[in-house]
Amino acid sequence: MASARPKFTLAALVLASMAAFALAGHFAATRFIHNQQAHHLDELTEVVLRRSEFAVDFAAASLDKLAGRGLATCDPGSLQAIRLHVYQRSAVKDVRLVNSDGSVICSAYSETLEFDKGWVERGDMLASRDSRLMLFRVEQFGGDALGVLRDIGNRKALVAILGVNASLFDIMPAELRAHGEVLLALNNGAQLGKFILDPDKALSHPVEFAKSSTRYPLRTVIRINRTVLSTWNTEAYWPAMAVALALGVLFGVLLSRTRRVEGPVADLDRALARGEFRPYFQPIFDLRTGRINGCEILARWLREDGTIVPPMNFIPLAESSGRIEAMTWQILCRALADLQPHLKADKEFKLSFNVVPKHLLSTGFVETLRSNVAAAKVSARQIVIEVTERDELDDLARAAAVVRELRDYGFRVAIDDVGVGHSGLSRLKGLGANTIKIDKFFVDTVTADASTTTIVEMLVALARDFHMTVVAEGVETEEQVCALISCGVEEGQGYLVAAPLPFTKFSELVASRRAAIAAAAPIDGAALVA
Repeated sequence: MASARPKFTLAALVLASMAAFALAGHFAATRFIHNQQAHHLDELTEVVLRRSEFAVDFAAASLDKLAGRGLATCDPGSLQAIRLHVYQRSAVKDVRLVNSDGSVICSAYSETLEFDKGWVERGDMLASRDSRLMLFRVEQFGGDALGVLRDIGNRKALVAILGVNASLFDIMPAELRAHGEVLLALNNGAQLGKFILDPDKALSHPVEFAKSSTRYPLRTVIRINRTVLSTWNTEAYWPAMAVALALGVLFGVLLSRTRRVEGPVADLDRALARGEFRPYFQPIFDLRTGRINGCEILARWLREDGTIVPPMNFIPLAESSGRIEAMTWQILCRALADLQPHLKADKEFKLSFNVVPKHLLSTGFVETLRSNVAAAKVSARQIVIEVTERDELDDLARAAAVVRELRDYGFRVAIDDVGVGHSGLSRLKGLGANTIKIDKFFVDTVTADASTTTIVEMLVALARDFHMTVVAEGVETEEQVCALISCGVEEGQGYLVAAPLPFTKFSELVASRRAAIAAAAPIDGAALVA
């Protein structure tokens, strides 16, 4: 009987421990799911806001172009030119010339005036961060529109009338479409557009996600039925429980086997000292011909034991710890050495690499870049510096000065992640870049979402107005290629051609792709002659 007590005590401790881990796992899984849901819906709210901002950017740039051409008049020739401009931009329904008080002088399409229920005075228009730009609701029969006013001097202004397409807001996951609503409004509460599958069905205890623009008086809101969220994306519950339990079990083992106290930043420093960060090359290709015109280099961490660390596991730490600059120079120098014969043989081939805004604005960036490129004996005009738009450029004037200096030396500059970042295209024009790279988010839906197609068309039109080229990121299907070509995009990057590759495989791919294109050329020519 005496020996039964220890066994009972041990069993009780095991059961208590399992119960504690299970409870912790439950809370961790529930919190994880809740955070994932909130993050997803917060991102969707941000997407609607970004799409709306791009529409305003598009209208403002269109008005700037008309004003720059001297078309802010009501003579027949100007009105005809404005009509052609509107015809080429499907998002714009009309352009009107107004007095300083906002009253209409003339309209490119005068018949659209008949659809107005009313017209607000300037005092009721809402100011933007740009003091020359104002927004207001245009109440019309058949649906409201958004008015974008751009001052032209002190006495006149041009106004673009933007149609608010309901497809702009149709972004909800299939499971939530019937249980939520998405709306766009001005900061004064005036509603501009709304998507709701069943207007007669009231939402039960809705959860609200809202975002306000920092550049325009715009606000987007998503409301979801609370009860639906309790069953949405809950398949992660049991895996999260398993992870929580596993982490608990492994905690003691990890403590006993801790090999260093320095931490992960020290691991980065050792990897830098050993030269373990290597460039992988992803092709940038012509959407029509498939020819590889260049590449972007991406960092990979190759440990001494041969394992490869994914970039998501070290890039954020490298950025936050300040190691990203040394890492960038390390992979660029290695990439220049690898690619140097190819760059010298093909003067049109471009090598792109990423820099964060902080690195771009750091002391000595331009000089270090020039010395590295000169040491590799390649042309500066073949090097493209990609500045990610996910991090905001706090000092646009200084950044523009750096970009001008880079361009003066022959380098090219691209803005990465356009569409999901911090800047509107009006700011991108001020930066003076050569190229914009449309984020994968838009490419993913360009074949299925009419509003995405409209946004891509707007980006291409604005890029052309700013004399910039366009590259689409994340191209994975032939259907996306066709859709992007129809929008006017000429170059792409993505898994359709190749994932990021080590140099040997990348070099083989470029050679085989060019050989295939060269072999096909005589056949195509013969067919044309025949």
